[in-house]
This record gives sequence, structure tokens and C-alpha cells, in this order.
Amino acid sequence: MICIVILGAAAYFHVDSLESKPRDTGSRVFTRVPSWLYVCLLAIFCIRIGSWASYKTTVAYHPIDMLIYDAQTRHEHYINQTSSSKNVLEAVATYRLRYGRRPPPGFDHWYAYATARNSVVIDDFDSIDRDIRPFFALPPVEVRDRTWALIANPWNDAAGISIRGGQASISPNVVPTHRWMLDGLVEMISKFAEFLPDMDLAFNLNDECRIAVPYEDVESMRAVTLPTTSADTERNEFSQGRAEQWTPIPQEPTSETPLHELSWQRTFYDFGSVGCPKSSPARSDRHWQVGDTCTSCTQPQSLGAFLGNWSLAGNVCHQSDLANMHGIYLSPAAFKASHELYPIFSQSKVHGFNDILYPSAWNYIDKAKYAPPEERPDPSYMDKNTTLFWRGATSEGVSHGMGQWRGMTRQRFVHLANNINGSGAAQPLLIPQAPFVEGRHTHSQLAYSNVPIADLADALSTDVHVVEFIARCGGRDCPQQETEFGPLVAPTDFQDHWQYKFLLDLDGAGFSGRFLPFLQSHSLPFKAGIFREWWDDRVTAWQHFVPLDVRGHGMWATLAYFAGVNGTINGRHVAVGAHLDEGERIAERGRTWANQVLRKEDMEIYFFRLLLEWGRLTDDARDEIGYDVNAG
Repeated sequence: MICIVILGAAAYFHVDSLESKPRDTGSRVFTRVPSWLYVCLLAIFCIRIGSWASYKTTVAYHPIDMLIYDAQTRHEHYINQTSSSKNVLEAVATYRLRYGRRPPPGFDHWYAYATARNSVVIDDFDSIDRDIRPFFALPPVEVRDRTWALIANPWNDAAGISIRGGQASISPNVVPTHRWMLDGLVEMISKFAEFLPDMDLAFNLNDECRIAVPYEDVESMRAVTLPTTSADTERNEFSQGRAEQWTPIPQEPTSETPLHELSWQRTFYDFGSVGCPKSSPARSDRHWQVGDTCTSCTQPQSLGAFLGNWSLAGNVCHQSDLANMHGIYLSPAAFKASHELYPIFSQSKVHGFNDILYPSAWNYIDKAKYAPPEERPDPSYMDKNTTLFWRGATSEGVSHGMGQWRGMTRQRFVHLANNINGSGAAQPLLIPQAPFVEGRHTHSQLAYSNVPIADLADALSTDVHVVEFIARCGGRDCPQQETEFGPLVAPTDFQDHWQYKFLLDLDGAGFSGRFLPFLQSHSLPFKAGIFREWWDDRVTAWQHFVPLDVRGHGMWATLAYFAGVNGTINGRHVAVGAHLDEGERIAERGRTWANQVLRKEDMEIYFFRLLLEWGRLTDDARDEIGYDVNAG
């Protein structure tokens, strides 16, 4: 804000000086200072101010209060722009304004489907546009051929769904362990399949994402100008005879593959960072001090010790240390990927990957469901146990004897929450300073203090544990983790989660299937992860959930804000009241919003629109077809 005010004032006086006649030699010299120099000097000043503000040790207001206020403002803006259209005519006009082309054929059926199910979101499907836009650089026949190449070989871990004559069916050679996923997708697609053209779709059976096109290539693809056609040449229907355009999936699988396997290997430099500009830290730097926090990596998305920008936290390009911070980069269990733009639909992805996101069958068919039983109902927020709770497996990646587990998110948070072996680094905590008097007023500021985890563990309640056995390990990494995280605990009934105020949600090998049920409850989700899903644009951090950095450094300070602190910190007694109202407000806002925009109906609506778009993209006449509201 300081920089904005200064920049505005500088611009005003600079323009004023240009418009006025110079009165003397000194002023003439001053006006000859180039504009770019003003900008550079101001930029340097702002960077210094920002750096100083980020590292201030005292604050007058709690940063989380500011983040909650900002989140409400951003969410209100989202609501205002996502559902402004009140009829199909307005929806078409908004679509053309947002995306620079006509809607696909069948858009009127989609609009009727969405409005009949009371969809809050009508206009904002930017995530679909981001996912499919690069594919317009490929001819339709190439997209179809690449789809076939993925499905035809089961080794690719991609399964096909065929749509013919308004019916969806599963292609041959599906791995039995993932049949449930395909059955769930067919169930979802069947709700609107009658309006879809004939086509084949390739679905990723693995948790890990697959397609990472280098930045230079994908940006040139995104820059391809989409053709605009006149109403006289545009047809309001898909082409006839589309079924014959798709090569049949063979009963006997092929052995050719376009994919490269890096399972159980490091992937960051070969795939994880290639979606970033060459000059970005992710591609140009190496973070060797893995035990130290990379402040240049965390500062852009942080406000003090707290995660302030959830979207930026998922952007790997400025975070070179993520190479050692997540299982997807350290040692994924199943990683078969390509640098070429292959059309594969995935449940989630990390930044820089070009998979096409769709609503997961895991949530659609209730693999993890919010369903508190009558004998154990979901208590109100105020009546819940004031504990941060998590149960899970070491399934984020494979630690096969090289100590990879030490860098994985799940293991890091379990270690951090339990002060295992007393080896955790001191954590930042905002605690009150002694009040001071200035004039007639008494002031009390908050100050960051580095606190031993032992003090935090005594003052705050966590119940964060690995269940049953150490999964995905080999060699010495199995007994080392058993010792580190033992005693391991028995699995918990999923419906027991609702007894706790704070529910920790962490990435696994891919997205977490628990997050939507967590949102639907009266509990407050704390979420740390880099995988993003179809709903990411819809849900706002600090408005609907509490975000945490995957490094974990702000976990204790964030928990202290919502739970309060009453105990001995660094040798003195500290009492900080819990922000109960703020926690309950976020929990209830998340619950209400999830029941409005993350329903099964919303998954269908999103998928319906995505597949209409995909139907046009794979049509040989895609430059000539589109929905025209005047065509009837």
C-alpha cells in the first residue's frame, strides 16, 4: 500500500513536471531524467520496503485477521463475476467476452442442465479454458491419434471411455484394480451423455500427473490465435460420422508408448520444473541446504509466518527447494510421463503439468464421505475437541533406502507435530509483548518469538500419527521410519474426524480425497499441499479453509491463533485467547459454500461443460462449429 501511494504521487508530479514549462536550467535537467529510471528506483524502494515488512518481528495487528478480511473481499469478487448471466443469451455473450469464441455446440443443453440444478457458477470456467487451450495448437486428428496411443497400451496406466450414440462405455484392457474409477466416471457421464458427440477419452489411472510440456513450447501453443467465424459459416452442431474418425481400441494391447518412466526416481529437474521459464529459480537454481528454510522461496506467498497466497504457494517456479519437499519430486510410486502434449484427463496436478483436470470419481461415488452416524453426530464447532487431528499412511512417495522420506510432506508434518526426539527446529510464534503507555493510550503489540517445539506441544494439542505400518519403503528406510514415527496407531473410523475442531489435510501421492468431506463438516480444515483440483478457482483460502505451507513452518503459529495458548513459552507464562469466532466462521462458510458449489451436481455440470469443449476441440470442423443462440 505504501508503494502504491508513493508510485501514484510520483506519477502525478512527473506528469505535472512534463506539462509545465521549465523555469530554469536545474528544472530542465530534472525533467530530462527518463521515466524508466523513476520506475526502477521506485521498484527498488518497494522491494526494500516489502523485505523489511516481511521480516518485522513486531506487529500491531495479527496477520491472520488481515488475511481473513482479504479473503472475504476476494470471494465476494469471485461471486460477482462468476454468475452474472441470468439467461442463455447473457451466458453466450459472457462466454464470448471471456474466451474470445462462441460456446461449443450443445451449450444451450448445458445451460439448461446447470440452471435446473441451481448452479451458482455459470460464467467462470477459466480452469477448463486453461487446460484445453494448448490443444488448439494440434490438429483434431493428432489429438485423436494421441488419445489412441495412450489407451491402446495398458502399460501407460491410462484407461479409455468411449462415447457412442449418447452412451458411455469402458474401453478394453482396463486394470481391474481401477475398475471402480471407470465405473464412477461412466455413472457421472451418463447423466448428460445424450448431448455429447462420439469420442474417446483417456483417463490417468495413477495419482501422479503425467504431461509436462516445456515452458517455451506450451506458451507458443497458448499463443495460437483461435479462429473466429461469422454467424453465416458457423454450424450449431457437431460433425456427422465422428465415430469413424476414432481408431478402434484393439482387444490385444499394443506395446508402443510415448511415455518415459521415472518411478522411484527424482523428477523435479526433468519434469517438475520444465513448465517454468528458463530464468526462474526452479530451473536456474539449486537449493543445497535442505535442512534450512529457503526464505526467497517462501517470501512471495507469505505474510510473516503465515501462508498468505494459496495460489502462489502452488507455483513451483520461484520455489527451487520443492525439489526436496514432496514425494512427487523425490520418488513417486508411479511416474510415466511425457514432454509432448498428450491428452490425458487427471484428478489433480501440480504446477507446470498439462493434464486436463476433471472431478474425481473418488468423491463422486463417495469413497470418502461425510456421513456422521446418529449415535456420533457432528458436534457444533464450539463443542469439538480443540485438537489438530490427522491419520494417514506414508503413501506420498517411495522411500527405497535413500532416506527420501525425510523430505516428504506427510512425514514432515508428523515429525513437526510430535517433536520426535526433540530434534525439531524452534518454530515462530506470535505472542504479546508487555503493554506500554504512549500518551493517554496503552498499547500491546505482538512479537515473533522462536519457540522450542516442546513448549508448543505442551501448550497446544495435536493428534497427528501414521497408521498401522510404514508403506512404500525399502531397505533401512522401513525400520528407520518405524522408529521415528512409532508407536504406529490403528486406523480410525472416518466418521470419528468430526469430533475434532481442526482437521489436517495433506497431499498423498496425488490429491487428498478427504478435503471435500472435511469442508462439508462443522470442523475447520487446515490444508497443506501442492496438488490442485478442478474446484481450485471456487474455494478461497482463509474464507473456506486454513492454508498451510508444505514446509510446515507456520503450522504451530496458525494453530495458536485459532486454539489459543495458555502455558510456559520460553520460560514465561503466556496466555493468548483462542479466536473461536473466527474459526467457527471459516468452518461454517466452508461448509455452506461446499454445499453450494461442490455438490455431485456441480461435478456433473463441470464435467458436462468440459466434455462439450473437448468434443469441439476434437472435431475436424472445430473452426466452423459453435453455439449460436439465434440459430434455435
